[in-house]
Amino acid sequence: MVDIIKYKCYNTSERNDIMYVNRTLEKQVIKASSEFACVTIYGARQTGKSTMVRYLFSDTFNYVTLDDLSIRDYALRDPKGFLDFYKFPLVIDEIQKVPSILSYIKIIIDNYKEECLKENKSIKLLYILTGSNQFELQEAISESLAGRTAVFNMTSLSFAEKYKYQEQSYFDPNINVLLKKEKYAHKFLSRKEIFEDIFNGGMPEFVLNNINRERYYNSYVTTYIEKDVKKVISASKETVFLNFMEYIALRTANQIDYSDISRSVGIDSRTVKEWISILETSGIIKLLQPYMSNISDRIIKKPKIYFLDTGLCSYLARIPTAEILEKSAFAGAFYETYVVSEIIKSYYNCSKDYKREIYYYRDKDQKEVDLIIETFEGIYPIEIKKGINRVSPKKNFNFLQKYNRKILKGLIIDSCEKIVPLNNEIYYCPISMIGL
Repeated sequence: MVDIIKYKCYNTSERNDIMYVNRTLEKQVIKASSEFACVTIYGARQTGKSTMVRYLFSDTFNYVTLDDLSIRDYALRDPKGFLDFYKFPLVIDEIQKVPSILSYIKIIIDNYKEECLKENKSIKLLYILTGSNQFELQEAISESLAGRTAVFNMTSLSFAEKYKYQEQSYFDPNINVLLKKEKYAHKFLSRKEIFEDIFNGGMPEFVLNNINRERYYNSYVTTYIEKDVKKVISASKETVFLNFMEYIALRTANQIDYSDISRSVGIDSRTVKEWISILETSGIIKLLQPYMSNISDRIIKKPKIYFLDTGLCSYLARIPTAEILEKSAFAGAFYETYVVSEIIKSYYNCSKDYKREIYYYRDKDQKEVDLIIETFEGIYPIEIKKGINRVSPKKNFNFLQKYNRKILKGLIIDSCEKIVPLNNEIYYCPISMIGL
């Protein structure tokens, strides 16, 4: 077993002696660097994209950021000249600010691959592209570099990264797999510790450095609106958008009700849908779709909304302390958001698409399951409970049998210390296992 998590220090021109925590995604990026001529990493602001890239490739790659106005101006005026001057291998940060560069990178990559084919040479990595504005970057990549670049989504620090887990993979609900991994799990986290983790979130700069929380998140939200959102909404609506974000934070782990949001924030339903899309493509929130089938006429079909970083969510919800959060009416929703977001992070860190496997279930007969993980073998039903509140041993998920899918052994994720059976079909699983 390899010890993936080590703390190291590295230097940048902006700041010295910054603590760096190895990211799970490093293995995927390194593997792709031997298979593709280009690697693209996007994600929400300040999740550590540039830091990881510079840490991994600073010895062999040149680095340039399009946040620099003079460099950006040069790239906008003469993208070909820009690439001739800043020769590969090259890291280009905030690539979405000058999307015209991508068509020229495409030509360079195609010519390079043709040369490698003629000379029977293996392909080497030429470009690493990073961007924080996903709704711009995704479109630009799909138009110019489809099939030419490996694409990764980077999130804030996961549970496994913060607690230095040796073994990290996507969350597998198979009870036999979990039992084998249990010995590698972090020590038991008390309910108080869990809510402190929820409250703080996983933004690397905040987690690894002694920064005032209020000041950090205020700056984060302001920068996000000024640099990302402002490009797609009118300046007169910036304050309304902030109000919208704050209201959405209070609705985390709930089904989206466009009419309710429209009335509460004072915008029309069409704008609500547009702004939800902005938050999702920015990496701020993720939507969980309901589990559907050919007999789904009685299924409630609205997606559920989850913040990907619970620290940002608690700030936007104006919750002042972890203690108040734990005792508040929102405790259950934030706990559920924490679990779901960590599972989604584990999928991203292993280059898996959570949208193809992870759902929730709710029907008009008031039957519901917090999570459904669908695999080739069948479906895993999962409930999320913020406390150790033992339910009746008769608990089951038999109402899912109408889908003609094999119902595999289910889980109840709560604050327990170890995996224990509720009955033959359902097991209690500690929250610390979601990082394995």
